[in-house]
Amino acid sequence: MPKIAREIHLVKRPTGLPGPDSFRLAERQLAEPVSGQLLVRNQWISVDPYMRGRMTEKKSFIPPFALNEVMEGAAVGIVEESRDPAFKPGDTVSHFAGWRDLALIDAAGAAVVDPAFPLQAYLGPLGFPGLAAYAGFLRLGEPRPGETVFVSAAAGAVGSLVAQIARIKGNHVIASAGSPDKIDWLLKEAGVDQVINYKTEKDITAALAKAAPRGIDIYFDNVGGDHLEAAIANANDFARFTLCGMIAQYNGEPIGPRNIYAVIEKSLKLQGFIASNHLDLWPDFQRDMKQWITDGRIKWKETVVEGLENSPQAFLDIFAGANAGKMLVKLG
Repeated sequence: MPKIAREIHLVKRPTGLPGPDSFRLAERQLAEPVSGQLLVRNQWISVDPYMRGRMTEKKSFIPPFALNEVMEGAAVGIVEESRDPAFKPGDTVSHFAGWRDLALIDAAGAAVVDPAFPLQAYLGPLGFPGLAAYAGFLRLGEPRPGETVFVSAAAGAVGSLVAQIARIKGNHVIASAGSPDKIDWLLKEAGVDQVINYKTEKDITAALAKAAPRGIDIYFDNVGGDHLEAAIANANDFARFTLCGMIAQYNGEPIGPRNIYAVIEKSLKLQGFIASNHLDLWPDFQRDMKQWITDGRIKWKETVVEGLENSPQAFLDIFAGANAGKMLVKLG
């Protein structure tokens, strides 16, 4: 019997914030798997801010989505059919063929996951958001105990993990978030020291100066814009900036920090990065993160939307700040 996959296609390249008309739910008949392939029934798929860049036809670290074709992203699913001896039906695997309910993939692009942890954790703390937090903060931030760390979008999938890793490493953590619920979780569950509500503070630079009267030593940037300017203004000499994302600019024209000259005056180090460039850290990351989770030192929040057909709206909700922690789509 033919296998039919339901898929989300990109049908229009957006200008500014995408709308529902940029997406279409479609069906595709899949071929039978051949040697070296797997048929996977997806259970969870990830929608992430970086995907906005892939909707624009420009050169970047990852190719743009093709029009009128299924999009892709991280997913976790159950193997239904295997034509590879390393996998068997019933195995749970992570892979990169999301935005669909049924995926025909090359076995080389799949990895069996440890069922001792929730499956969706492999799209969050045990997936690329976790690696981004681990590599970006520890390798690029070079933290030392007692330093002051500022994390923007600290209630998000990456920022929340950075904030907690910083606490584990003995740092004083200042976070930014945009709602009372997120602030409450960061203070009570994630254990950060202070939180700036960027939606109620008229001047982020002044708010950060008040929270960090001795300045900041590390800034983990997920926002850009006024947050990056505030961090530069309040940075100590030789502070390290890890530039992971700039969600404030994904749907508009990029705007550089007006106080960029202070980077020279203060001898700051600003380094952008892509998590996939740090895959050499994967074994260490998995070992440490699993131990921290087991010990209760890392916690995370999820915003779960059910149904493949609702995945475009789940993606758009990220840009409205509607998610707490990792935005996930549950299938089935």
